[in-house]
Amino acid sequence: MTEIEFKFGIPPQRHQAVEAAVRRGAVTRTHLQARYFDTADNALTSRGIALRVRKEERRWIQTVKAAGADAIQRLEHNVDLGVFPAGVAPEPDPNLHAGTPAGDALAQALADTEQPLALTYSTDIWRLTRLLRIPGGWVELALDSGHIAAADPGNPAATVKTEVLELELELIRGHIDELTALAQRWATRHGLWFSTVSKAERGERLRQGLTEVPPVKAASVRYRPAQMQSPHGAVVLQAALASCLAQILPNASEVGAGSDDAEQVHQLRIGIRRLRTALRELAPLAPTLIKPQWEAPLVAAFRALGELRDREEVLETAQAQLLAAGGPELDLPASGETRPASDIVRTPAFQTALLGLIGLTAQDPHLLRDMANQQQALAQAVEATTSDDEAEAQTIDALPAVMDADTTHRYLRLRLKRLHAASLRDGKQFMKLDMEDRHRTRKRLKRLRYLLEFVQPLFDKRASNAYLGQLRPAQDALGGYNDEVVALATYQSLSQTEPRAWFGVGWFAARQHSLASDCARQLQSLKTAPRFWDKA
Repeated sequence: MTEIEFKFGIPPQRHQAVEAAVRRGAVTRTHLQARYFDTADNALTSRGIALRVRKEERRWIQTVKAAGADAIQRLEHNVDLGVFPAGVAPEPDPNLHAGTPAGDALAQALADTEQPLALTYSTDIWRLTRLLRIPGGWVELALDSGHIAAADPGNPAATVKTEVLELELELIRGHIDELTALAQRWATRHGLWFSTVSKAERGERLRQGLTEVPPVKAASVRYRPAQMQSPHGAVVLQAALASCLAQILPNASEVGAGSDDAEQVHQLRIGIRRLRTALRELAPLAPTLIKPQWEAPLVAAFRALGELRDREEVLETAQAQLLAAGGPELDLPASGETRPASDIVRTPAFQTALLGLIGLTAQDPHLLRDMANQQQALAQAVEATTSDDEAEAQTIDALPAVMDADTTHRYLRLRLKRLHAASLRDGKQFMKLDMEDRHRTRKRLKRLRYLLEFVQPLFDKRASNAYLGQLRPAQDALGGYNDEVVALATYQSLSQTEPRAWFGVGWFAARQHSLASDCARQLQSLKTAPRFWDKA
């Protein structure tokens, strides 16, 4: 089966309030003691698979979980092992899951290794559950508190533990939209943040002694074979949004939990920038699926996260350049007080936007298309029958709410062509543009690149790769130029109180014309790039 759930981290100071809210109804309290297994070469963990046996009151349940289609769906299969004598825990039997999607993934992982399964870590959790009715179905609330334990990697004879405090909302029956709306209300009311880190992943980190994990960077957009058969507007929009969320959610989860890793924050900002591009450029493909209220919190989070590191990064890079050029060393001023990154990520409006986007990408795009078109047809019928102007009623726009595959492809070709033409036009007059227009040129070029990456599987691979190869140098040139514009302004400000900063003012000012000329050349070189949109 496929498990669909939202999982949230809970600020410790909100634990009592969340528990009180869960208890506003009939609840069940269960003691869950689980043992997780893997091979010495991490055959399961490396594939996103978790295998456990868990004691639920008196009975033991064996479970395998594997990655699903998106952030809130996971493959799962459970087998009741029955009751064992006190103090006796069963060993897992992978064959019990044979013939199920999760079991097949487990079997393949074990077939690729010669290592046997062994106990890796354990959990001891008290779970408080409550069934909550939603329109057309039910959701199970599960509040988990307890700990995960593993052998200390530095001293296997000792045990290390980490605390668990999380809330899960699992869809038992009903529509994802209703689950999403419920999750948004709980996150807003209690200051929760969406977490992508499972207990299994936390156990692995504990076992390996990991205190931080690498940031997640953007990956290629993936279209499933069934989607490629009819890539209508909802398919393309969903694929692009899912790609953005695959970068945003893991980084936001780490930052929300308290990580202050600068690269995680940086990759989170890149993901938000890509997401905003997808919403802007692809919204016409399925406009009724996009909520206008998502934009403002995305912008606010992007800017607030940027304020944490932008100035420090500029100063560090600029100082290294100036020292290499023979300039004086400066005592860089400390930054003022800023909000913790975790507070920014936990902002209710930002979490609400993310949850809405997660809910959208988790749905069947073909059903989304049909529902959107039905809703628009109903709205048009109502408008036509209530209009006082008969002529107006006859000319109501009858375009579908979601573009079909052919219209989608024509729209994408047009947008790529126009963004390309605008970049060429900017290149011809770049030296005459003011700073604001040059900044706009840089942002437009980013939109062109991101849009290309979102829809590249729909076009000729070789030609689009060649185009990307010529686009990147132009983007790098504009990015480098913008960094030095910011550095110049920063050193001009510093020079008011630090005379040694004047070296930086002069050095960066002297480079402006040359860097701008390089931007113009790189932009104009795009005229020789293959028009891959004409080859599809």
